[in-house]
Amino acid sequence: MYAPNDPRAALNTAPVTTNPNAPIAALATYEFLALPPDEVTELGSKTWYVRGQNFVLAFTRLVPGDALRRDAAAQREEYVVVLPHDDITIDVTAGAESRTVTGSGVVIVPPGDSELTAHGDADLVRLFDVRTTDLLARCGNASEYAEPHPRVAPLEPWPEPPAGHRLRVYRNADFPLRPGRFGRIFRSSAFMVNFGDPKDGPRDPDRLSPHHHDDFEQCSLTVAGDYIHHVRTPWTSKRSQWRADEHAAVGSPAVAIIPPPTVHTSQAIGDGVHMLIDVFSPPRADFSAKAGWVLNADEYPAPDHITTA
Repeated sequence: MYAPNDPRAALNTAPVTTNPNAPIAALATYEFLALPPDEVTELGSKTWYVRGQNFVLAFTRLVPGDALRRDAAAQREEYVVVLPHDDITIDVTAGAESRTVTGSGVVIVPPGDSELTAHGDADLVRLFDVRTTDLLARCGNASEYAEPHPRVAPLEPWPEPPAGHRLRVYRNADFPLRPGRFGRIFRSSAFMVNFGDPKDGPRDPDRLSPHHHDDFEQCSLTVAGDYIHHVRTPWTSKRSQWRADEHAAVGSPAVAIIPPPTVHTSQAIGDGVHMLIDVFSPPRADFSAKAGWVLNADEYPAPDHITTA
């Protein structure tokens, strides 16, 4: 399904771990600015919550002087902050640690008390795994996961960092692009975040990359430009489960939750800069098996059964 020069063409296929006869979920898309926020602070910061099977994604338009806080009683697991744009500066405090971070990238925040503040207006994303139960009911699509999706493998966290939990910062600027490597990929024990490369103009419609995943969701976060998510649901033996192809147009910022095992590809359309960030929970084994693809693999090891080549 990939072009021969696409780095993903050489990925290994993992065995299916879920029921291949279960119903297949539908594509779900959420354009944040077209929806009422789930939270508005006294200072005017707005947050939208969307969940998948194994995670909660919180998109926030943070205003100066406001803070996003998590306390130790609720935040017993680390969480991930995604900074989508280069023109952002935030202060992050976690326990006794503090860092000022400028530019796009990923910050992994340890369990316990933490606070995020911004130097100016800022769009940022926080990723919490499903064990952070106090956030599940805040999600606008919580009812869609009242029952677990049978095609999605449940979260089994990967090993914790051998050096212990601490504040970790990975700036995209510190990891230059390299031929043969797919995007910029960072992982924690519960998440994998893949920054696509910003690109000008539309994607060539004759160079798309339709593919599928057997047992995990793909969360595609569009942070710049307009896209069409093309999704095809495979037929099962039950005619009642068949679904017409979908071609969902979204702007930015938006999220698409793409269920397994649908065939999908995302197409940038229109002029201007386009950028998409993919999120997976738990981390992907196939990406992790490619030497050099996961840029912080030395701090977050893969399980023993995953060999790197």
